Amino acid sequence: MATTVPVFALLLSLLVLPTLPTLCSSQSDADSLSKFKKSLKNGDSKLKNWVPGSSPCRKKWIGVMCDGETIIGLHLTNLGLSGSVDVESLLKLRSLRTISLVKNKFEGSIPKLNKLGALRAIYLSNNQFTGEIPNDYFESMGSLKKVWLNQNKFSGKIPDSLMQLQNLMELHLEGNRFSGKIPSLKYPNVMKSLDLKGNKLDGKIPESFSKFNASVFEGNNELCGKPLEKHCDTADSRKVQQEDEKQEEPNSPPQSSSQLNATVVISAVTLVVVVFFVVVAIISTNREDELTNHHSSSRETLRQGNNVPESTRQKPLESSRKSGPEGKIKRGSSQKGNKNGMADLVVVNEEKGSFGLQDLMKAAAEVLGSGGLGSAYKAVMGNGLAVVVKRMREMNRLGKDGFETEMQRFGALKHPNVLTPLAYHFRREEKLIVSQYMPSGSLLYALHGDRGVFHAKLNWSNRLKIIKGITQGLGYIHTQLKIYEVPHGNLKASNVLLTETYEPMLSDYGFYSLIDADKVTQGLFAYKSPEYIQSQKISPKSDIYCLGIVLLEIVTGKFPSQYLNTGNGGIDIVQWAQSSISEDRVEELVDPEILSTSSDSINQVVSIIRIGVACVESNPDQRLTMNEVICKILEVS
Repeated sequence: MATTVPVFALLLSLLVLPTLPTLCSSQSDADSLSKFKKSLKNGDSKLKNWVPGSSPCRKKWIGVMCDGETIIGLHLTNLGLSGSVDVESLLKLRSLRTISLVKNKFEGSIPKLNKLGALRAIYLSNNQFTGEIPNDYFESMGSLKKVWLNQNKFSGKIPDSLMQLQNLMELHLEGNRFSGKIPSLKYPNVMKSLDLKGNKLDGKIPESFSKFNASVFEGNNELCGKPLEKHCDTADSRKVQQEDEKQEEPNSPPQSSSQLNATVVISAVTLVVVVFFVVVAIISTNREDELTNHHSSSRETLRQGNNVPESTRQKPLESSRKSGPEGKIKRGSSQKGNKNGMADLVVVNEEKGSFGLQDLMKAAAEVLGSGGLGSAYKAVMGNGLAVVVKRMREMNRLGKDGFETEMQRFGALKHPNVLTPLAYHFRREEKLIVSQYMPSGSLLYALHGDRGVFHAKLNWSNRLKIIKGITQGLGYIHTQLKIYEVPHGNLKASNVLLTETYEPMLSDYGFYSLIDADKVTQGLFAYKSPEYIQSQKISPKSDIYCLGIVLLEIVTGKFPSQYLNTGNGGIDIVQWAQSSISEDRVEELVDPEILSTSSDSINQVVSIIRIGVACVESNPDQRLTMNEVICKILEVS
């Protein structure tokens, strides 16, 4: 009997000891992250589930990326965080490989992330970091593959140590204030993605950057040499050669008087041209601004919280200012075309008959609202056809022929859940896109803006019908527009329109190919996906992420904060759903109005929630495919 206790104790220790490192490690990691949170001014409000004593990986702390119980990444993006970045507290996270602080409110000099020598990726984009980066900052970071410092206020010379990194594949410094010469790239064959535009760099571009195109260097007016069309003088060429040979760099010579005069003349001419176009733009848009300003307050109210005011409902313009005599759509500036000097509408879908620009000009107009891409009007023509006319100002990516090709492609789409455009009007400055008016408004309005008949119809039967229609419509778009990098690109509740029988109609798809490149990130919801925020990548899986947001929105009845550009209002529907499922509290996600009218459908509702969560995985490779979503949705019955 005396020998039994030691043997039992030994067996027990063999069972317990393997778990101790994990438990200790987990607790140590939690302590480190809790200390990090304290360095943030608003950490308590933004990182609420960072609870001391709990496991960051098991409890899925916001922004903590894990491999099992090991923390490998800290992705705190778009949270409005500010304060200092306590790098010292992260030193104990031995397996930390990526840090992302994209789209926050951090200020001051670059954090001392170089103390974390094992990092492979740093994302600090879209903050307010300032000052120079020490020339030797990156010397101890030989594992770095991705460095994104764009859209900050960094200044001074680009560090030589950055260009010496042997594994550097992605470097984005655009939108800063870097100046001086570009250091030569030591391992040019490794670099796959580069962007230096919008800085104050000068001199000749080193030959080690020869494989990149000119757009990479745009906005640096003093740069010269290939791939730019601007040639360097002999002095500039000699300087770059000396820099490549690691010799001392001489100072830049002053501009000659002839160069200075030419610069002044060009600047003066440019200013005159810019002023001219600004005046023309103000005159041509003044009348419409009077209309759209009246409705901007209701749109802003939606941004501030979950409730959509009654004023966002489509209403006649009785109390609004009119766009012209008798409230008719006002035509723009003249172009060659019909007898009135305007190019006519081009009809791409004749299901509702043919009509022209004159028919629209004679129609009573009603402002529906305005957004980042333009304005929308309702027009009822003489034959009784009600249409929506979208006046788009940011669709200048393609010329007339290219734009026509895309509109003809959209006009040929035939699916009961896809709203096909009827006609368009092309002008260089703006485009008109005409489509059928949907009397029940948008899904966004039915869910959040109306507490009358439209909202009352949102029983579970109609919600499931809407879910299935959205999924099938998106699947059709993915087959017909599969040549696009992201086929829909702007799927959200406001772009799901409802027929009188609550069949959903998808709108505003395919705009990726049309919108100006510098506006597309602000204009399309797919660019809110984690892969774009973290690494500026976009794909058909970005549509799946947007679909997941809409599915969760329909089932919970909550307004997603993901729709908002500010951190105010709504609920982080992704984090809420993921946390509830991981803690086996899935039923708390269900809209109480569904439970009150369709309590026997709870299993269907939970199935949709699980599908939605599978669509919003932060890693696009782990999301469901389009076909998988369709199959799973159709199985819910």
